[in-house]
Amino acid sequence: MDIQSVGVIGAGQMGNGIAHVFALAGYDVLMTDVSKEALEKALDLIEKNLDRQVSREKITSSERDAALNRIETTLALSDLGQTDLVIEAATERETVKTAIFEDLVPHLKPTTILTSNTSSISITRLASRTDRPEKFMGFHFMNPVPIMQLVELIRGIATDEPTYKALYDVVEKLGKTSATAEDFPAFIVNRILMPMINEAVYTLYEGVGSVSSIDSAMKLGTNHPMGPLELADFIGLDTCLAIMNVLHEGLADTKYRPCPLLTKYVEAGWLGRKSQRGFYDYRGETPVPTR
Repeated sequence: MDIQSVGVIGAGQMGNGIAHVFALAGYDVLMTDVSKEALEKALDLIEKNLDRQVSREKITSSERDAALNRIETTLALSDLGQTDLVIEAATERETVKTAIFEDLVPHLKPTTILTSNTSSISITRLASRTDRPEKFMGFHFMNPVPIMQLVELIRGIATDEPTYKALYDVVEKLGKTSATAEDFPAFIVNRILMPMINEAVYTLYEGVGSVSSIDSAMKLGTNHPMGPLELADFIGLDTCLAIMNVLHEGLADTKYRPCPLLTKYVEAGWLGRKSQRGFYDYRGETPVPTR
């Protein structure tokens, strides 16, 4: 399968990063979103991030210019139908993702590979809502996409070997490393990471330590680059809660029960960095713990 053109659905945090790395690797990218403003913001951010890579001598200015020229945007989901590979990077809600695939399928050429950047939802279930479950895979990039080296490759029960091999080769061309995961809730990274974050929230909830003491303990005591609560804010507390709910419902084990405090923060709209408040308040010059 010769993949040259890539469609990216969603221009948010993950979508713009995915578009960035594919364009830089030489692929033609067509990015779509329901919001024209989101597409414009994504292009601005991609340009800033490419400029940063130039200033750090990671890439040349001509490579930056070539990458920007390879990215086009559209508000019409159907325009992605003629690309060789589609990567869905919409919000982490199964109803949203299945609706997108159902709208897109009638416009696809027969050879197009469909993928989802989901961090936790069943690939087999998503694939079953399309006309090509054998050409459907989980293609999970880590955030921030231009920096993080790992891509999780998740096969659904029907995924065929040529599709897996094609995506494995794409990851290599991107200069990243793949880890193959089975189609179980949250796969590998989030199956391990999210319960740790959830336990950190329980530790805060139960008064064992404050936000700053929990994060300092994990940074200095286990050599993590970010504390778990700081990391949760970076990921988005709504995303963390959604993944914990997938784990809890999918594995039916009480150890995956989301902490009530995490639920309370999401109910308050305190979602982390993107809403300016989470376990830290980001509205001032330096982040201040909220508990």
